[in-house]
Amino acid sequence: MSANLDLVRSIYADWERGDFHSTEWADPEIEYLIVGGPVPGSWTGLAGMKEGMRHVVGGWAELGVEADEYRELDDERVLVLNHLSGRGKTSGLDLAQIRSTGAALFQIRDGKVTKLHIHWDPDRALADLGLEG
Repeated sequence: MSANLDLVRSIYADWERGDFHSTEWADPEIEYLIVGGPVPGSWTGLAGMKEGMRHVVGGWAELGVEADEYRELDDERVLVLNHLSGRGKTSGLDLAQIRSTGAALFQIRDGKVTKLHIHWDPDRALADLGLEG
């Protein structure tokens, strides 16, 4: 297993427990992008990534993300297909009932994530990367 895959698995270990606070894995100038979903946007740097994550995490109680599949695309990129769990704070919507899936693309250089792209639609993520499901 590569060091990049080990890094991404360690990030997901935190996320699967609902812990989205750690950023020691991120490059100080990280590019954080949310594609689709209720709050699409683009942010730069650690403060920007935290702001973007607040938009995603803030509307959910007990939000968790679980990896379904890890794909090493090349020496710098790891794609994770995932699904979400949690309950909407206002709506009460249970994500487990709708099987909410997504994808996260990590670009890693020198042991730090330089780009993190969150896709609410895994099929779009695969298509954007020229990959099949």
